[in-house]
Amino acid sequence: MGTFDNKVVVVTGANTGIGAATAMKFASEGAQVVLAARRVDKGLEVENTIKAAGGKALFVRTDVTQRADVEALINRTLDTYGRLDCAVNNAGVSGPVLVPLADVEEDQWDEVMNTNLRAVWLCMKFEIAAMLRGGAGSIVNISSIYGTKPHDLGAAPYAASKHGVNGLSKSAAVDYATQGIRVNVVAPGYTHSDIIDSYIEQAPELSALVVARHSAMNRVGDASETAEAIAWLCSDAASFVNGAVLDVDGGSTTKLV
Repeated sequence: MGTFDNKVVVVTGANTGIGAATAMKFASEGAQVVLAARRVDKGLEVENTIKAAGGKALFVRTDVTQRADVEALINRTLDTYGRLDCAVNNAGVSGPVLVPLADVEEDQWDEVMNTNLRAVWLCMKFEIAAMLRGGAGSIVNISSIYGTKPHDLGAAPYAASKHGVNGLSKSAAVDYATQGIRVNVVAPGYTHSDIIDSYIEQAPELSALVVARHSAMNRVGDASETAEAIAWLCSDAASFVNGAVLDVDGGSTTKLV
């Protein structure tokens, strides 16, 4: 018996990195996973990988910044599986890197806020409505260690958006605590992804210095390690955990206090 046998889970940003690893983790534990992402090729690749391993998955092309797409995603989930038990809102962008606040352009600010914060609210709006119909549910929003404190210079839009995710999640946790819905946050540190791996490849020496400075464990995390934390928060084992922000960062935040 898997932890999530016959549970229905939506994962956004499920085409790569933490999102893909999370989708695979849920599927391996028996869940019926709905994969949401913009890139069709990558989304279908993850869907096929899950199915090849004996899991259940459905890819739905979704731009989480668009209300119509998000509404269609949740409706497709309900039409196909009849309910929604868990949701992982993972889609996000890094925005401008090493750019001082006064040099950030309005369109850069808006893109980060729309994708990292407004889209999380938009997804939760429809996810919570679906979960209320079912009487219970669990949501995990993916923030970042930058949602606690800015770990580097020149990351104002990203840090602001992730602080917003933490506040939004805690507010929702209180709003729906007596209605069977839990809302928590996972805040990853430096974790292997397309973006991080490209940085490491392009500047290995600088990347090594950054990792040494940030991680008490002196390494970059693996997406599967973050996926384990996400799955635990969604499980019944975390039934009394609500409104929490769980750092999965190898001790980065503690080291830099």
